[in-house]
Amino acid sequence: MGLPFKDIVQSEQLAWSALAGRTVAVDGYNAIYQFLATVRQADGEPFSDSRGRPTSHLMGVFYRTTALLGEGVRPVWVFDGRPPDLKAGTLRSRFRAKERAEEQRQEALAAGDLETARRKAAQTSRLTPTMAEEAIELLGSLGIPTVRAPSEGEAQAARMAATGVVWASASEDYDGLLFGAPRLVRGLAARRSKGIDAGAQLIDRDRLLATLGIDGDELILIGIIVGTDFNEGAPGYGPKKALKLVQEHLGWDATLARVGIDPKEGADVGEIFRHPDTVDVSVSEFRPIDDAAVLRRLVDDHGFSEERVRSAIDRARRGLRIAPRPTPAAIDRGRQTVLDGFGGAAA
Repeated sequence: MGLPFKDIVQSEQLAWSALAGRTVAVDGYNAIYQFLATVRQADGEPFSDSRGRPTSHLMGVFYRTTALLGEGVRPVWVFDGRPPDLKAGTLRSRFRAKERAEEQRQEALAAGDLETARRKAAQTSRLTPTMAEEAIELLGSLGIPTVRAPSEGEAQAARMAATGVVWASASEDYDGLLFGAPRLVRGLAARRSKGIDAGAQLIDRDRLLATLGIDGDELILIGIIVGTDFNEGAPGYGPKKALKLVQEHLGWDATLARVGIDPKEGADVGEIFRHPDTVDVSVSEFRPIDDAAVLRRLVDDHGFSEERVRSAIDRARRGLRIAPRPTPAAIDRGRQTVLDGFGGAAA
């Protein structure tokens, strides 16, 4: 669901020119769910090819990735592995919410209310293993490295940023900050308009903590109070109220006791953020775009416009000429797992 931190987190505008040459770890599931929710037809139905196979995820992955490459940004896509056991309740709630949304969508369609139908359809998005595999295969054809996390993709992306494998993690959610990402980039869907180098938004974690007057553990504490993917949170507490309480610096257990959260629950959730299940990785090189493979997957297999696909590839290739910038020195290298897909081999 993502943490509701918008009201307490300040970001700075980051021009595309400042991102050019940077390597970022993209939270793959977060991005694809966004595509499935927004890349839809007027009645809310996802786009599909002539055989009825969904293509919204492929449209999003292809055009987002080529747009980033065109700006000189080098995205490494990170995909979720097995979710932590504490996430089971959240997943069940999401499933029930999708069922309710589908019922409401059908009712809206029967009433001829296309606006409501489209809005409810966006809440029914499901990312299947087949969709994920198709996305990874397409990214491989574009020469993009992919990593499969042992558990949460955001945690793995944060680890990659913290160890200098990438410059920043990229997600629309704020969870990466709790996982320790030193930099979080949001808004990668932004586009240049009328010559304005708008770019995305950057959140510097150290600067954020200094501004809020808290430390990393207390940032996790705020998340637990308002509710995360791993706990429901304390009733009546939003991010501003939680921040005000945490700024009293009462200590971990005393703060949880104040809001009525069981210390054992808080400790278990805190452990997920402090020591998530991640691996040290060494990202393989960005390979040349395989035009023939991209055209086969999108144009031949799914009926995409060849002209639009070739144009996007050309733009991406121009951006790849921008020299990559070095990332901060990686530290504490351990076991390395380099994946070019779910079944990728170590390099």
